[in-house]
Amino acid sequence: MPNISKIRSLSLWVFIIPLVTINACLIVVTMFQQYIPHGVGVGPTFPYFDGGTSISRTARNFPTNLIFKPGMIITSLLLIRYWFLNKQLLDDIEPINIKSVNYFFIFGILSAIFLIVHAIFLGIKFDNSLYKLFRKLVLVSFIVFEILAQSFLVYNLYKKFNSLKEFINKTILRSKIVLVSTLIIATIVCAPIVAQEGNVKFKHALEWDYFFGVIFFYFLTFLMWKKRA
Repeated sequence: MPNISKIRSLSLWVFIIPLVTINACLIVVTMFQQYIPHGVGVGPTFPYFDGGTSISRTARNFPTNLIFKPGMIITSLLLIRYWFLNKQLLDDIEPINIKSVNYFFIFGILSAIFLIVHAIFLGIKFDNSLYKLFRKLVLVSFIVFEILAQSFLVYNLYKKFNSLKEFINKTILRSKIVLVSTLIIATIVCAPIVAQEGNVKFKHALEWDYFFGVIFFYFLTFLMWKKRA
């Protein structure tokens, strides 16, 4: 199955590129403040634990926007390819009826599109409440559609495991189920906290850790498919 090797290699890039992108932005604003415009830098922080800054805070200004925007747009294009390949793979195994198909495929494409929109508009400021609402809706839509896409894909893979068992590491597939379930629970539990004022450091740490969880799904994809496939 040639699509499996393509999915495997592609998923590794979908993990590496955004991980390097956001952490490169973090390094620039924390360690090279003397080379960037005043007010762009932040103090020493490891936001995965201390919530010292947000991803958007590190990425929305020059020069880090020149790292973040291309990195996220490239990631989005790779994601579109990723969801196409997974749809083709499952279609090749067993033609899927329109309803089930297309849940993970449509949600995956939508999540990638919203990530592109988010990257384009990050750092562009308008003092307009509708624009601010638009920005929030774009980010929330990316998160929701991404988690839905991951959930439905894992469900389909588990359902068709017998047809794929020679290609799939079942332990890693189960790990993906645990990861997606954890992300869903975290979304439900933390949504009321995020919606409230305050808790800034918690929100920042959650943002970094949650995003890492979302892209770690793709690293598990790389591990899940057996190399000989």
